[in-house]
Amino acid sequence: MGGVEYIAIFFSFIIGAVFGGLAAFLSRRMVFNRQLRIAERKAARMVAEARNESKNVLQEAQEEAKRTRTSADSDYRERRGEQQRQENRLNQKSETLDRKLEGVEQRERNLTNKEKEIETTRSQLGELKDKQLKQLELISGMSSMEARQILLDTMEVEMQQEASRRLHQWESKLKEEADEKAQDILASAIQRSASDIVTETTVSVVPLPNDEMKGRLIGREGRNIRALEQATGVDLIIDDTPEAVTLSSFDPVRREIARVALHRLILDGRIHPARIEEMAVKAKEEVDADIQNAGEQAALQLGVQLHPELVKLLGRLKYRTSYGQNALEHSMEVAYLAGMIASEIGANVNTAKKVGLLHDVGKAVDREVEGTHAAIGADLVKQWEKSPEVLDGVAEHHFETGDVGIWGYIASAADAISSARPGARRESLDSYLKRLKALEDIADSFKGVEKSFAIQAGREVRILVKPESIDDLGAMRLARDIVKKVEETLSYPGQIKVTVIRETRAIDYAK
Repeated sequence: MGGVEYIAIFFSFIIGAVFGGLAAFLSRRMVFNRQLRIAERKAARMVAEARNESKNVLQEAQEEAKRTRTSADSDYRERRGEQQRQENRLNQKSETLDRKLEGVEQRERNLTNKEKEIETTRSQLGELKDKQLKQLELISGMSSMEARQILLDTMEVEMQQEASRRLHQWESKLKEEADEKAQDILASAIQRSASDIVTETTVSVVPLPNDEMKGRLIGREGRNIRALEQATGVDLIIDDTPEAVTLSSFDPVRREIARVALHRLILDGRIHPARIEEMAVKAKEEVDADIQNAGEQAALQLGVQLHPELVKLLGRLKYRTSYGQNALEHSMEVAYLAGMIASEIGANVNTAKKVGLLHDVGKAVDREVEGTHAAIGADLVKQWEKSPEVLDGVAEHHFETGDVGIWGYIASAADAISSARPGARRESLDSYLKRLKALEDIADSFKGVEKSFAIQAGREVRILVKPESIDDLGAMRLARDIVKKVEETLSYPGQIKVTVIRETRAIDYAK
């Protein structure tokens, strides 16, 4: 029994092992099958997702390709349109050039025909001229050479007369050689002398600290402004100008007195009629002292001795102007120039300076005195100056007397330099333009003149003539005729140069 039990147990163990292994195999197979099914489902989902994604990518690629094709088609159409427009423009330009070439060819044919017509007309004119010349020879009973000789003789006589007239003019100008030689002296004197130009005016502007001062200057019922005008003899203008009033008077000395008095009143602050009269008296004393000091400084700078009354009159010129030029500065400048001229010609320099300094002293007195400023100045100088040369120079510097001596010429030359130098005095633009227009009108009045130009501030006129109307000899006659008319109709200093230009131009084109 024992051996059979062991065999049964052994077989049982083997059978159990077999069934256990089979069960384990089956269990693993079931797990494997389940995992396989899960993997297959995942693979199926991934395949589906890949198919959907590829389908989307393909669709987007198709849309992008469609957009690219549309854009390319649009660019192609635009470039094609631009190319078509350029071709149209080129065709239009080609047609325009063709038309212009046809026009040029037509004008060339017309010019050729006109040249032939001109040549024919020229031949006809030559024949007509020969016929007329023969008829004139028959009528006059002389040949063309004889007529030409008579014309030349006549022109020769006329030119001799003209030469005689010009020679007479040059002979008269020989008397002015001294002045011409002195040009270098005068130019040097001008360069060495300069003065400030003060604009001539009849008003002075006085600044105010504020606009309330205007009411105080007017005063109650205008008593302050009336007192100021009565005390100074000027008009006080109070308008809307901010922080300023205007003094108006034709007498510059009175205007200066009023300006000083008003300035002191504004600084003082006490403005009433009594104070105004007091300030006007003090201002007059101050201006008189300034006048005296200006005269003394002028005489001191020039190194001349003058009577105190002449010094006072000379100082009044500080407040006088003529054509924008300060009278005292002008007188001092004339004195310097006269001294320079006198030193060059060997005359008394001190006398020349005194004449130049006093030459316009007649302008210092009021206009109630009748006569020219040269005559008035001579009368004033005669009262206090003992030198007859100074008296003569002042009286003669404008050549208003019968005889003019050396001092009159020196003063006149120095006065002209000081007045005529650029910037010294103002010239009216209207009078300047009228003077130039009158000169051009005279030139334009002659037949055959094409254009005329007045240049060099009216010292020269240039005339362009028509070459087919005036020949070379006619241009010479035209210049002489214009000179005669200018001399007869215009008044001018110095001389005017007349230049007649006859120009012939030949123009052709290279093709």
